[in-house]
Parts: sequence; structure tokens; C-alpha cells
Amino acid sequence: MPYIKTLRILFAGLLLTGIIQHASPARSSPLYFGIVPQQAASKLAQSWVPFMAELSKQTGLDIRFATMKDIPTFERCLAKGAYDIAYMNPYHYTVFSEKSGYRAFAHQSEKKLKGLIVVKKDAPYENLQDLNNLDLAFPSPAAFGASLLPRAEMKKRGMTITPNYVKSHDSVYKSVAAGLFPAGGGVKRTFANIPEELQTQLRVIYTTSDYTPHAFAVGPHMDEEKRLRLQTTFQHLSQTRPDLLAQIGMKGFVSAENSAWDDVRALGLSQEETEIIQDGSVKCRLD
Repeated sequence: MPYIKTLRILFAGLLLTGIIQHASPARSSPLYFGIVPQQAASKLAQSWVPFMAELSKQTGLDIRFATMKDIPTFERCLAKGAYDIAYMNPYHYTVFSEKSGYRAFAHQSEKKLKGLIVVKKDAPYENLQDLNNLDLAFPSPAAFGASLLPRAEMKKRGMTITPNYVKSHDSVYKSVAAGLFPAGGGVKRTFANIPEELQTQLRVIYTTSDYTPHAFAVGPHMDEEKRLRLQTTFQHLSQTRPDLLAQIGMKGFVSAENSAWDDVRALGLSQEETEIIQDGSVKCRLD
């Protein structure tokens, strides 16, 4: 059940880092920080819980890690406006800022999001066109860099492929390395974060055009004072805690507003192309 999954993930993350977060009497109710499940939940918790502990300390807010079993389920939670804070892909932000009222406050610095297509190291494929008429692996229909961008660019080239959705970036890389699919989609950050043993079995044969990266946003019920407090604290952490940022695969943050993702909106992606889930029919967090 999603409720049990969220509970297990939260406490697994706390145990992995040796950090137990207690809400002090001065703090408000817990705020759940939803992280898009590009990787296994245990790996995400290990990376993000120390960052959230420091964020809690510096903001005075009781911030808790949360994620879901896969990206489509995470989309349902965004549709509900379930997370107080969320890290979501660029296309998710353009949809759920409109549908659910999420408001951006930052994105990763020194970064534009590009999709990758990887193949097995000894595979015969050398370019994108070589993959025409093949079955390919992607995390989910609406995974922006790892699925939407490469599929859109294949479509522009007149290619026909059969997408297979395997739930996470890690699953794409593992399935390609295992020979289950000839190629699959990912992004630079998650590809760089997989174990070296797996990474050396793969090679990148294509990189897409680049776009504004994932959004950090507050949920529809978060007041503006807290959004600005988070924005200021993210900037401070960029300057003072590079160690924590390195754990989540980032070098810094840039303060951002809604218009930063207009380049993504300009793609004009349709519901049919993205298959994004907007019904909100799932339990998303600890209440």
C-alpha cells in the first residue's frame, strides 16, 4: 500500500543516515518534501535525508522526506497537491503549477536538462537512427529528459519505436545492460550516479537539446513567507554546504520563478504524448 511504502521509505532514510528528526515544540506541523522517484527509494533517502535535516535546522521547519514507488504514482500525488515541497521534472512543473498550484522557488545551478539514450557498450548501434523500429526502455511516459525529449526528437526524425516503461532511471540502465532492451532513456545526473560497474557496461549514443532543469516548488497551501524562507536557505546552502549538495548530485541552486519553465511550455506537449496522470487517486504521505 502507498501509505506503508511511504512509511518504510521515511524510516529507512532516517536509519541509513543515523539521523532521527524530532519536531521541536517551536516548529509547525511536519512538511513533506516529495522527491521524484528517478532512482530506488532507499538510494534517494540516503542522498536526501541529510540535506533535509540541515534544511530543517536552518529554516526552523520540520521537513520530512517522501517519495513514491514510481513516477506515475508520484504524478498522482502532485495532482492532489499532496506535498508541501516537491522536486519534480520540468514538464511536471508546467502541468502541476497550473493544475495543483505548485509555486517554484529554485532549480539546480550550472545545469540544463538533457536527455540521453544509452546502449550496451558492445552493441552495434552508433546513432539515434539505428534504433528505428526497435523496442526501447524509458522510466515513464512523462519522465521529461529520459522519455519525453528523446521520444519527441525521434518523432521529428520520422522514427517509429515501441516504448516500454520500466518505472525508474535505474531500471532503464539495468535492463539495457542486461540485454532486455537494445537502448533506453536517461539523464546525465542519474547516469553519473549509478555504480561504476553498471556504468561501464553502457555508452551514450545520443544527447537531446537542453532545457530548464527540475523545479523545487512549494505546494498550494504553503504561505509565501515560507516559500521565500526556503528560497533564501537554498541559496545559503549553495554557498556553505557543498558536501550536502554533492550527496544529491548538485553543485548549487538558482532562485527561480514560474516563468523559468516557459521553454518547456513552448514545446506544446499534449496529454496524448505525455500520458501524464492527473487523477490524484492515491495515498501520498503521512498524515
